[in-house]
Amino acid sequence: MSDERVVIFIDGSNFYHCLKGEFGKVSIDFEKFIETLSAGRRLVRAYYYNAPVDQTSVPKMYAEQQRFFDTLRGVPYLDLKLGRLEKRGNSWVEKGVDVALAVNMLQLAYRDVYDTAILVSGDADFASVLEAVKDLGKHTETAFVRYGCSRQLREVSDRHVLLDSRFMKKVFRTKRRKTG
Repeated sequence: MSDERVVIFIDGSNFYHCLKGEFGKVSIDFEKFIETLSAGRRLVRAYYYNAPVDQTSVPKMYAEQQRFFDTLRGVPYLDLKLGRLEKRGNSWVEKGVDVALAVNMLQLAYRDVYDTAILVSGDADFASVLEAVKDLGKHTETAFVRYGCSRQLREVSDRHVLLDSRFMKKVFRTKRRKTG
């Protein structure tokens, strides 16, 4: 195992929508995903950022999401960071999630917690935080699906990890048959 310290920052909503669009499924074994993404380096921690859906508006979706969050809480070395959803007209908007991810990435870089930050997102809004992390002497990697990453992120990142079918085959959950 390498001495290189890695922290993984997962933009949950972006990751979910990119997986759904690219592969039509989103059921990930996050322990395997984190291990595969770390690639033999020393994982310090992984963070998953998201916002809970409104319990009163969509109770079934809320219950499913809470089960998913409970699963994430059981993954070693993964912390769940939640923002909030706010109603804007006829839609819901995530608030506080991207800022929390960016601030956390910068704080941990400044405190020298990691050598390499791995961002799982294709959102161009994170380009400036990756630049700032690099200015602090850290390495940056971006993990993304083929059609889910902005040009700005690809240009700013030191290294890219394409989450293609070969990579994802290792980390997609396989349904277990019930025995009885």
